[in-house]
Amino acid sequence: MAQLLDGKAVSKILKEEIREEIATWKEKGVQPKLAVILVGDDPASVVYARSKQKVCEGIGMAFELFTMPSATPEAEILATIEKLNNDQNVHGIMIELPLPKGIRKETVMAAVRPDKDVDGVHPINRGYILSGEEGLFPATPQSCIELLLRSGVEIAGKHVVIVGRGETVGKPLVFLILKHNATVTICHSKTPDLGAFTRQADILIAAVGRAKLIKKEMVKAGAIVVDAGINEIPGGICGDVDFEAVQDVAELISPVPGGVGSLTTALIMRNVLKGIVLQGGVR
Repeated sequence: MAQLLDGKAVSKILKEEIREEIATWKEKGVQPKLAVILVGDDPASVVYARSKQKVCEGIGMAFELFTMPSATPEAEILATIEKLNNDQNVHGIMIELPLPKGIRKETVMAAVRPDKDVDGVHPINRGYILSGEEGLFPATPQSCIELLLRSGVEIAGKHVVIVGRGETVGKPLVFLILKHNATVTICHSKTPDLGAFTRQADILIAAVGRAKLIKKEMVKAGAIVVDAGINEIPGGICGDVDFEAVQDVAELISPVPGGVGSLTTALIMRNVLKGIVLQGGVR
């Protein structure tokens, strides 16, 4: 029976570290601040925005929510972003998705200053991932790595198989995990005989968005399994891994919920602090 990669426990440690770093910044006269833009009234987006506000309040980070009706013109959204870009008291900017129809997601996301882009989706930050330079990187790929490292897993020299090539998780994860000297294989929907690849993995990361895709027979005995998927099913949510079956063969496995997703908000907050440094703050 596999041991759990406990995202909640790691998140608690991360938040305490971030709380201490925020206190240090305050002693230097800097109040770290996150600004979130919410356009429309998508129920999930409202919940996510409020949960970030609650976390900010708990760790001492300033938070401001900018709400706009669904009919808000794109130009007005861009003007708000530009105002926040130029506000020296705002260190991180986040756009809640999805945006209403008629608003160009790529245009809006690219309008955020790269050194305030705590989602790590700006083209310049994507370039930094590839080049190995310092930038702000997406929270979910960072969560996968953080969960492994904080759980005592040695990544260097391991064969990591990533299932999923999405822009948000799969692709950036390839380059972030290469920095830890792993050998990486990436699989996707067009990969024939997926199990032939996943059974080679010392560390298997699923991030494809298909409920319980990874079955017991697709996992090598003693492998470490990280589930970065989240899918709605009747009665709740589940990951991309058939958790109940796979935990019989894996050495370590992350649950859904309670795994990778538990770290993402904390890592967004850590990106805010990293942004302060990138914006010219003194550590």
